[in-house]
Formats: sequence, structure tokens, C-alpha cells
Amino acid sequence: MLSEHGACLAHLDTATLGAYLSTLRPGADIHARGVTFTPKLLSDVLDAVRDPATGAPHLGDATFEKATFTGTAQFIGARFTGWARFDQASFPRGASFMGAMFESNARFGQVTFGGGGAFIAATFEDQVSFSEATFNSAASFDQATFNGEIADFSKATFKGDAHFSGAQFTRSANCTWHFDRAKFETTRALGPLACSGRLSLNHVEFAGPVTVEVAAERMSCVGTRFDGPATLRVSYAEVDLSEAVLSHPVTVVSNARHRGPLPTDLANRPETTASVLSVLRVDAALLVLTDVDLRRCTFSGAHHLDQLRLEGECLFDAPPKGVRWGLRPVRWTRRQVLAEEHQWRAQSGRAAAREGWTPHSQGSDYRPPGPAALVVVYRQLRKAFEDAKNEPGAADFYYGEMEMRRRDRRRDGRGSTRTERWLLHMYWALSGYGLRASRAFCWLTVTTAATVLALMLWGLPNSDPKPQVTGTQANAGHKVALVIDTPDPALNSSMADRFSWKRTEKAVRVVVNSAVFRSSGQNLTTWGIYIEMVSRLLGALLLALAVLAIRGRVKR
Repeated sequence: MLSEHGACLAHLDTATLGAYLSTLRPGADIHARGVTFTPKLLSDVLDAVRDPATGAPHLGDATFEKATFTGTAQFIGARFTGWARFDQASFPRGASFMGAMFESNARFGQVTFGGGGAFIAATFEDQVSFSEATFNSAASFDQATFNGEIADFSKATFKGDAHFSGAQFTRSANCTWHFDRAKFETTRALGPLACSGRLSLNHVEFAGPVTVEVAAERMSCVGTRFDGPATLRVSYAEVDLSEAVLSHPVTVVSNARHRGPLPTDLANRPETTASVLSVLRVDAALLVLTDVDLRRCTFSGAHHLDQLRLEGECLFDAPPKGVRWGLRPVRWTRRQVLAEEHQWRAQSGRAAAREGWTPHSQGSDYRPPGPAALVVVYRQLRKAFEDAKNEPGAADFYYGEMEMRRRDRRRDGRGSTRTERWLLHMYWALSGYGLRASRAFCWLTVTTAATVLALMLWGLPNSDPKPQVTGTQANAGHKVALVIDTPDPALNSSMADRFSWKRTEKAVRVVVNSAVFRSSGQNLTTWGIYIEMVSRLLGALLLALAVLAIRGRVKR
């Protein structure tokens, strides 16, 4: 509406319109709220503000709210130095902003692009909003540059392909690309997108098969709905999949090579591996994780974790290294550990036991899941590793499961009983739950040495007893009855005399023959017989545990 003429541009007569257009210069403000633009009227207005130096339209504040463009709106190369307002505008035949420059805020909220919207190579220097916009045909943002902190596509509807190849945020590390509650009805590919800040796809709906390629600092897919097969090719980003709804298989793969240009802060990072932060309340039966970093991933609360597919090299966290000194020194065995165990141990137990474990980012007020919940998570993930024929990985998660069972000290009757915890402590101490061959071999060595020492002290007699013949002398021609007997082995030497190389060698021979060949073939004292029996039992048990541990590490 032009206040001095009392009418809008579309209703001015030819003379009045010509007079108005003659007053316009490059960089002039355009107020065309609610105007219906024919192709000729739009061309006349843009020609009036065309910069002779560049040959492109140059607008200051541009108000096109609720305007209707009856033909294809051609804003090719246009420069907007003020606010560009197109809220609720209608482009029945589409619009082209190829190479346009928006130096201030740009708003396209609730705009309808009937014939598609082309923003190829457009530059947005400040915030831009396409909130609730509808693209009935293709939306093209290839090579577009977003230098502001926010690009808002929330609740937008994409009924055709959405092209963002080479589009990127370049300026702010705190920038956010919002697609919250947007709908992609027939889009087959989204991206490649590059954002030095956060890409938000919260509660987005993908109605069909789609491939999303993203390079970002963070990527949020909270409540995102995938109604078709989907592949998320992610570089650098920390991905949150909490409450995502999967109706078909969804693959999250760490993309080593992003196809489009990258913001400087991402391009300078040596590591491109993407990480997953949470799968809370996700049906993991339809989820595939490939080559992603899971060191901070929260698995508690996910469904069907036993059917989760882990492919490639997925990274899990590890216990702290080194020895923690306290009243009782603590050293943690090397294995794959869940982030939830890190968080739980960081808040539980003695100070030395907490040292080195990573607390939750929310601080001490956060209550991570306890051992009872972690037992279930470890057990289900172990099953996933076993189904993938990854026995070493499954062994680590079995170790974690047993650790949580051993630590479950609930007093409501639902935790591990005292007897069960005692047995688990013994199993852990002897062989690391049948997974640490070195521990079993150490105990086997200790048991052998103790058996040798015990035999030297109490098991070996002074000397091997010699058979004795006893009987009664008979007259000539009478039968003689003789009894051949071997005296019981005797040990009556002093304690100091029992330590000698000869007795040591003999004790070693007895132990080896007993453990390997199952029979020592030696005369032993009564105590020696019992010592040998115990040695056979413990030796066989520890050797079996060691073999079991080795098998668990080399089996595929």
C-alpha cells in the first residue's frame, strides 16, 4: 500500500505507477504488502531499483508479506540490504532467488512455493526463517551460504526433492539449522549439509526412503519419524536419536568424506568420526550403527537392544588406566565399557574407586541407572555382539554384566544375594569371570608353588618306605606263611631338614605328574595325599578357566 496514493501498486494507473517507479533508486525500500504481482509489474519494480554497476536489483527494506506472484518470481541476483519480509506470500508458479544476497534478516514464514523454490548460491548474512513454508515442488538450496546464527525450517513441508548440496553455515560456531517438525513427503536425499553448529531435525517426518548427509558439530534427531528406510551419513557430529520412531531399518554411518564444502572449524578437525549420544526409547531392532563413536552413548531405556546391529569399528569407552592408590589399591582391567557405567562409578564407592571415571555432563544431581539396569543393558548388547559373530566384543560385555551383578547390593530382596555375590567375587578373583587367562595362570602358578611347599613340609616322607617280610619259622617240610608289608610313609625330620634341593625336586616332580599325568606314582604321607587331591582339583579348574579365557579372545 502506498500511503501517498491511497492504493497498492497493482491498482495504480499507468501514469501514477510510472511516476512512483521513477522515484525509486537502487537500495530503495519497497512496501508491497498484500500486492498481487504480475510478471510485468514485478519486472518493472525490480528494474527501477536495478544497480547499473552490477546489473542486479538492489532493495533496502523489502516488504512482500501476503503478496501473490502470478508468474514465476524472478529475484535472480537480487541484493537485499534491509529486512526481506515474504511471510505468507504465495508463489503459485515458483520463485527463483538464485545468487540473491540477503544482508539482513530474511523471513519466508508460511510461504507457499507452488512451483518450487530455487535459492541456489544464495547468501543469508543474518537470520533466515522458512518456518511453516510449503514447497509443493523441488526446493533447491545448493551452494547456499548461511552466515547468521539461525536458519529456521521448522514445520516446513517438502513435497518434492530438497536439494542442499554444498549448503553450509560458515560464520558462527553457535549457529543452528532448524528443521523441527518439518515434513519430507517424497524427498529422497537431504544434503549434503555443512553446519559448524547444530542441525536440529527434532520431530521431523520422513515419509519415504531418504539419505541424509550431514557435517555438523551436533545433530539432534529427537522424536524424528522415519516411515521408510533411511541412511544418515554423518561427519563430525554428535547425534542424539532419543525417542526416534523407526518403521523401517535406519542406518547411522560415520562418513569419512563429506562431499560438499566444509566450514573452516570443521575442515581443520583431524577426526571426522561421528558419535551417537543417545538411543533412549528407540526400537533398536531396526537400527544399524556403522563405524560410529559410542563412548558417550546412553543405551538405557532403548527397546530390543539385543537386536541392535553394530557394524564396522564402533568405539566404546574404557576403564581408567593405571593404579588408584588408597586403603586398597585399585586397578581396572581393560575392556569395553558403557557410558552409563562410567557415570554410575563416578558417583559410587570410595574416592579411589571413583577416580578416573567420567561423570555425567549434567553434574552430581543426575542419577545414572544402577547395576540392576546395567545388567540388562550389558546382557542385551552382548547378545547383539554374539549375533554379529564378534566373540571378543561379546566377552567384554559379559564381563560388564557380571561386574554389575557383583555390585548389585540392593536390600529390597531383588538384588544379588550375599552368597551369589561371594561366588561372583571368587569367580572374578580367580579368572576374571573366565575371561582373563593371565589371572588364571597366575593363580595356577601360585597354587603349584604352594603345593610344592606344602609337600616339602608335610607331604613327602623322610625316605621311600621299603617292603618288609614277616612270618614264623617252620620245621623242615612244613609250609611257610610270609607277610610282605610296606610301612606307612613317615616324616619325623626337623623342619629345617625338610628344605633341601632334593626334596624340592621331588615335590615338583610329584606336582607335575599329578597335574598333567593325573598320577604322581609316589609314596606320600597322609597329609601329602590330601594335598595332592586338592592340587589336582584346583589345577584342573584353573587350567580350564585359562583355556576358556583364551578361547573367548580368539574365537570369531
